[in-house]
Amino acid sequence: MVAGAGTAASSASAAPASPSSPDAATAPTPLDRVVPAPASVRPAAGSYAIHPDTPIRVSGSDGSARRVADYLATVLRPATGYRLPVTARAGGDGIRLRLTPKGAGAPKLGAEGYRLEVTGRAITVTARASAGLFHGVQTLRQLLPASIERTTRQTGPWRIAAGTITDEPRYAWRGAMLDVSRHFFGVDQVKRYIDQLALYKINRLHLHLSDDQGWRIAIDSWPRLAAHGGSTQVGGGPGGYYTKDDYREIVNYAASRELTVVPEIDMPGHTNAALASYAELNCDGVAPPLYTGTEVGFSSLCVPKDVTYDFVDDVIRELAALTPGPYLHIGGDEAHSTSHEDYVAFMDRVQPVVAKYGKTVVGWHQLTGAHPAKGAIAQYWGTDGREKEVADAAKAGTQLILSPANRAYLDMKYDANTPLGQNWAGYVEAKQSYDWDPGTYIKDAPASSVLGVEAPLWTETLETSAHIEYMAFPRLPGIAELGWSPASAHDWESYRVRVAAQGPRWDAMGITYYHSPQIPWPTS
Repeated sequence: MVAGAGTAASSASAAPASPSSPDAATAPTPLDRVVPAPASVRPAAGSYAIHPDTPIRVSGSDGSARRVADYLATVLRPATGYRLPVTARAGGDGIRLRLTPKGAGAPKLGAEGYRLEVTGRAITVTARASAGLFHGVQTLRQLLPASIERTTRQTGPWRIAAGTITDEPRYAWRGAMLDVSRHFFGVDQVKRYIDQLALYKINRLHLHLSDDQGWRIAIDSWPRLAAHGGSTQVGGGPGGYYTKDDYREIVNYAASRELTVVPEIDMPGHTNAALASYAELNCDGVAPPLYTGTEVGFSSLCVPKDVTYDFVDDVIRELAALTPGPYLHIGGDEAHSTSHEDYVAFMDRVQPVVAKYGKTVVGWHQLTGAHPAKGAIAQYWGTDGREKEVADAAKAGTQLILSPANRAYLDMKYDANTPLGQNWAGYVEAKQSYDWDPGTYIKDAPASSVLGVEAPLWTETLETSAHIEYMAFPRLPGIAELGWSPASAHDWESYRVRVAAQGPRWDAMGITYYHSPQIPWPTS
């Protein structure tokens, strides 16, 4: 059951047709059967059917609304076979996308909220900003039959249940991390993942761009980082890296799906690819060989050397210039070869460099054991939420992103028979991934310190898009729901039914997913 003003009304709505009912194949999806669960649902009698003459109308000549409308048309046209013209011409029928500025009769929604109203005559998505319109479109998409995702013409009908959804996110940060360092994933593969993230209202794409096994972004002032440091990957394959144009293409594509890219350069540890590329970054002046294994904690930048900070300044300057989003992640985890004193000294020097180039520092939660800069964000990846330094930093104003490894790490095996992934944080089935509360997870940290959630996907064992999808689905939508939906809506029994209904949609999209035995997948 969804929470909010529409809960009582939703509970009174008609039950969906049973599989044996003659209307089961054409009954529209109930408004409360989407993922993430909406904040408020008020069902009504009737439905709207998208038909060959349905237009997509945008309010005035607003470019943001037009871009969302064009995206929606691109999604709907292949399976429906309809023209679905996008027009600024006023009218009462069709699919209407309306941007309503704050104070101009807009619903009380934040920058990402939306209202979806469905009557027998029209579908109307109203929002204050383009992100809200886009998220509303994702909800509309899920209310259509799964076959809407196919790239060839399907039979339909394309009916949407009548009623009103009023929705906005619980947390501002709803992220997914993709490690492109252990194994490299090209631009098209990243775009594919972005499209999958967007369906579940994820709004941050954290790219882990450097590690011991590979450096994946071109830096003009230090060209060997990519040319040499990016030349291999785990297992000894050819590796790869993004040119600056490649990176811009990813950033722009993510923005078109309302995702902000958060680049990460991990330091002072996880730096063998950089150390192998430039001997002067090593304390002994000797470059180590490239590394293609999976051990961690053995590398470190040379904290006392001035050249280290020339290097850091150049990398952050060039990466910040490429990144329109406000965040830059500096890693900071598993720096086992760096003394505590050196770690603190390094972070004290590096955090101001990030600020100098206009970005907000994000770091793994080990940053809280140093001196987090004012406004810094710590990403928690522990397993029990009891680290005192994390709670103390949160009390002092450091905001937290919750990524507990035994809940949110998408590279953990589902069970002992999972052919991919790792198990150092245990086995993480779908229920365990979903069944926790970010607001109370860190002991003694104020709930107000939680900025949101993120689902990291490390790729030591993953080499293809199919591998990514198998580990991400069905767990990723659950993390997305924890980030979006009100805490009162979090209910495993409800969620497992709703996510089961996503299976045919993933089939239509060509997503390779794990058929968790905890989820009642459709049998037909």
